[in-house]
Amino acid sequence: MPTAYATVTQLDHSSSEGVARDHHLTMDRPEAKGGQNKGPMGGETMLMGLGGCFMSNLLAAAIARDVKLHDARAEIEGDLADAPQRYTAIRMRVSASCEPADQLQKLVTIAERGCIAANTLRAAVDLTVECVA
Repeated sequence: MPTAYATVTQLDHSSSEGVARDHHLTMDRPEAKGGQNKGPMGGETMLMGLGGCFMSNLLAAAIARDVKLHDARAEIEGDLADAPQRYTAIRMRVSASCEPADQLQKLVTIAERGCIAANTLRAAVDLTVECVA
């Protein structure tokens, strides 16, 4: 079975750098939380990772079915709880221009089923994906 790899290394008192393959991402805390606001927090990065994983699958599904997809957008929000701090629910709203238009919901379903991040998170939080086109 394949394995994915990433490393996260401290940069200074509040920020770190994540590396996956040849790609780098700086993460930090906002100034209000003692950081320098050099990048998103790790929890925000997790939400972006979910969106990126989903979007990759959405675009691939459209290409495989010869469906024209434009202006695709995934808006992700997570509800936070304390003790321990965590997401208790994550919602993703997906919109896009699609030709033919009746294929968007099908593509969203395919992308959600193929998304590693969504499949992993679904076991831990209330995860919903909604097509709002």
